[in-house]
Amino acid sequence: MRLRPTILENDFVRLEPMQESHRDMLRPAADDPDIWRFMTLAGFGPHFDNWFETMLDAQQRDQISHVVFRKSAGSVVGHTAYLAIAPHQQRVEIGWTFYAAEARRSEVNPACKLALFDNAFAAGAERVELKTGGENLRSQGAMTKMGARREGVLRSQVNTWRGERRDTVYFSVLRPEWPEVREGLLKRLAC
Repeated sequence: MRLRPTILENDFVRLEPMQESHRDMLRPAADDPDIWRFMTLAGFGPHFDNWFETMLDAQQRDQISHVVFRKSAGSVVGHTAYLAIAPHQQRVEIGWTFYAAEARRSEVNPACKLALFDNAFAAGAERVELKTGGENLRSQGAMTKMGARREGVLRSQVNTWRGERRDTVYFSVLRPEWPEVREGLLKRLAC
């Protein structure tokens, strides 16, 4: 599997590999405490620069962060990333996903997932993973709706930035499942 930082794009979104030049563009989309409720790091208000630096630093290891542009609005509406890239295991996780309020429950998330999954499987992935907090029902619903399979819960797995212990729910899509999942995403985007 060979994932490289590259622009990913379709009719709805443009995902640009995150760089320093995106900092001030992304800041307003991140400035919503509700986004960060279940996360291990905070990225709103005074926490944004530390979060942004952490994402940039992780790109030196096993992460490719993307800034999400919504084409219909011509503006930055969020962030998503490839995490825990494991080339020899042909496995990658998609995470650190958030969208500004105006982009939630829109074409943005299915379009981003379509671009990210297409690219991952084209690069040789056999498994794409997703995870979310046990109390984050909105994210779990989105993962289920897109056709990812729920695999289980790791109880009390991590600390949130608020110091609470968080259960983590895992989902995945395997290469043989991707055509059906992809078709479902395309149907949602055609509505």
